[in-house]
Amino acid sequence: MSFFGIKLFRNGNPILILIVGGKIMKKSILMGTMIFTILFSNFMSAFAEEKTETTNEEGLDIASEAKSAILIERDTGKVIFSKNENEQLPPASMAKIMTLLLAMESIEKGELKLDEMIRVSERASSMGGSQVFLEAGEEMSVEDLLKSVAIASGNDASVALAERISGSEEAFVKQMNNKVNELGLKNTQFQNSSGLPAENLYSTAYDMAIIAKELLKYEAITDYTSIYEDYLRKGQDNEFWLVNTNKLVRFYPGVDGLKTGYTSEAKYCLTATAKKDDMRVIAVVMGVDTVKKRNATVSAMLDYAFNHYDTKRIFDKDQVITNLNLMKAENEKINIITSESISTIHKKGEPTENIKTEVHLNKEFNLPMKKGDQAGTLIVKDGEKIISESPLIIEEDVHKATYLTLLKRSLRSLAKNQ
Repeated sequence: MSFFGIKLFRNGNPILILIVGGKIMKKSILMGTMIFTILFSNFMSAFAEEKTETTNEEGLDIASEAKSAILIERDTGKVIFSKNENEQLPPASMAKIMTLLLAMESIEKGELKLDEMIRVSERASSMGGSQVFLEAGEEMSVEDLLKSVAIASGNDASVALAERISGSEEAFVKQMNNKVNELGLKNTQFQNSSGLPAENLYSTAYDMAIIAKELLKYEAITDYTSIYEDYLRKGQDNEFWLVNTNKLVRFYPGVDGLKTGYTSEAKYCLTATAKKDDMRVIAVVMGVDTVKKRNATVSAMLDYAFNHYDTKRIFDKDQVITNLNLMKAENEKINIITSESISTIHKKGEPTENIKTEVHLNKEFNLPMKKGDQAGTLIVKDGEKIISESPLIIEEDVHKATYLTLLKRSLRSLAKNQ
């Protein structure tokens, strides 16, 4: 009688032992091979499922109730935890994060003002689902529309903002998808400004986290997303009570946004952000069966981040990093500032002595330039390893120098050289 055995190990421990006995004949070898193949395939399949289920460093499953989830630190974009983060799923009302982003960009550029009154169209007022019951012909301020979207997830308010920013919701959707491409995202496509069910409307936990990261560059957004309750048309006959659909704003310390979502297909979704000391994180969950499980999952993810990691703030948003002297610009000194807050992240107790920064400015500058135009990149390194890269931008509009200005500079330069 002859035997042959096969033993598999995992982490140094035997996890599968197969012994086949009998005369060494073609049939016995074939039978042993078949048994081994079946068992090995089942083992590898189970192992692969376990590996893709959870990818935080400790191997803890903190998002078992979600189809897809991700947890990132806002400034660096470091992924702290992920699960099926690139699976395409319907985002429901989390799509409004992009609507809010484009609105905040328009405000930053001066194309939209908070006190501007927007006239509500028939189409906007007819939106179903969650709404603040805007009436056709009614006028409402941009600020109140932002509140309506951020707090109550108003579909009618989303369309009203979209039509004002781009002329029509269809044109606004093109702008949404252009922004998706600009951010380098591959698994998101929008079909409307609200997230109402539509064919070929999808996103991923990863993509939603990156869109939220971009939105949080505009720190004023949390002035709206952090409100738990407020009123529209206060004191009027048609006064409307706004209550935040994100209950963690009230019940989890530090949560100040961002956006919930629900449809029967998408189930319960949430992109949440929380800040503790200088550390801000973003948690996204998609496809959870109940509100209670959704909120519990996000709370566990936030706990994990704050219990295991710290950040170190390097620069604040809009901080002057360097300046340019362009001979042909009207202003001799042009400030180059950060486009967002910049930090490093590390596990608690880890050293941070090797952190350094590098400024890389563009080789050429074409005048005129607008406020917010990218002028270069700020690179943060840990030793030689790049941790993050962030755009550096122009602080104010830069105009071409007039002939008179150029003449004065030339005369001044001649005087200095004499």
